[in-house]
Amino acid sequence: MLSAGDKAPDFKLKNDEGEDVRLSDFKGKTVVLYFYPKDDTPGCTTEACGFRDQTKNFSKKDVVILGVSPDDVGSHQKFKKKFGLPFNLLADTEKAVVQKYEVWKEKSMYGRKYMGVERTTFVIGPDGKIRKVFPKVSVTGHVDAVFSEI
Repeated sequence: MLSAGDKAPDFKLKNDEGEDVRLSDFKGKTVVLYFYPKDDTPGCTTEACGFRDQTKNFSKKDVVILGVSPDDVGSHQKFKKKFGLPFNLLADTEKAVVQKYEVWKEKSMYGRKYMGVERTTFVIGPDGKIRKVFPKVSVTGHVDAVFSEI
């Protein structure tokens, strides 16, 4: 598992507008990189809206928020529009980045095992190194916990 002090792996993904976004585009800024399982589901919506509601506070500290899930660009567009999300949602349809960040895990629901994204947030410093990892995130109070680490 990646941990504090590790260099954050760079990547290139399409955002909700179909434009290429690289982590390295934000060198010199603090980045909150949050991985979530699926657009427009209860926990993911609560988490995304939490970041949305705190965007001004993060912006005052020059922090960039990036959400990543395996959903495609079209799904991200609908999710972003429906909830007025003011930050990039990145489409990892090939699951390369979720694997690079080691958040693609075996999960279990109703006794059925399957592979999916384990909700995880990384705070990446201006130097490109991971400052804090929030593994197995519970969405209640999560955004405040992330903000307190900035």
